[in-house]
Amino acid sequence: MVTIALDPAMYHADLTVVQELQKAADLGYEYLELSPRPDWFFWHRYPKADDQAIVEVKRAMRETGVRIKTLVPVFNWSSPDEQERRFQVRNWRRLLQIAHELELDLVNSELSGDPNRALQSEHAFYLSMEELTPDFERYGIALNLEAHPYDFSETNDDAVQIVRGLNLPWVNYVFCAPHAFHLSQGAGDVERMIAYAGDKLTHVHLADCYNHLANVGNRYIINPPGVDARIHQHNEIGHGDLDWDATFSALRAANFDGVATVCVFGWEENADDIHRRMLERVKAELA
Repeated sequence: MVTIALDPAMYHADLTVVQELQKAADLGYEYLELSPRPDWFFWHRYPKADDQAIVEVKRAMRETGVRIKTLVPVFNWSSPDEQERRFQVRNWRRLLQIAHELELDLVNSELSGDPNRALQSEHAFYLSMEELTPDFERYGIALNLEAHPYDFSETNDDAVQIVRGLNLPWVNYVFCAPHAFHLSQGAGDVERMIAYAGDKLTHVHLADCYNHLANVGNRYIINPPGVDARIHQHNEIGHGDLDWDATFSALRAANFDGVATVCVFGWEENADDIHRRMLERVKAELA
């Protein structure tokens, strides 16, 4: 059975995690996927959640009936700079302690690293995983990984191969729909990508996006032309270029029964309505 989770990113600026749990309950969600926020864990920085914060959130989970399903740290554990890599491994160790104290059995993250030094980043990633595997296994925490735009690996097939290369049954793949055109170099062939991930696909992120390579690259414009950057969106379903009939059909054909996270960003003024509509659509398609 598919587990539907809410990424509460659009509420981070105004609500505490305790309040986000109540918000999720009000919207009809049973699970949260907690994304980076400064008072808990933030991009590439040492986690800040302390014992008091954890106790308060565990109490709120009991009171609201909404549980945190997973945390989404983004640490540059694939940095080609060895000192930075070691610091990021330390960040991971504290994050896993927090996840364990929250009684979680899953976290998900990104490959990170540097796309301009892809091979060195891959070496660093596998080294970090060697060092962290005993921690994951001691706590009994599984890991789902995605390729994010500007990671050292940015395409679906390569990322799936990297995950398979670990040869660890508790490490699996996240297919991130709002990255679909980056993952496929503009093809957007979601059915093929989902099929390629096969039994490693245990997690999906659901939001819409535009094809950055459509209209000779002018679907949106960045300046100066050719700048070393990646732009993508996390829009409500139907506000982008993805073929959602094909996406949901492919997930059903794959008998997908993992975590499906609603992760729309950047539309805070309509967040509640968007999240209700997204939940209704995902339930209709996958539940």
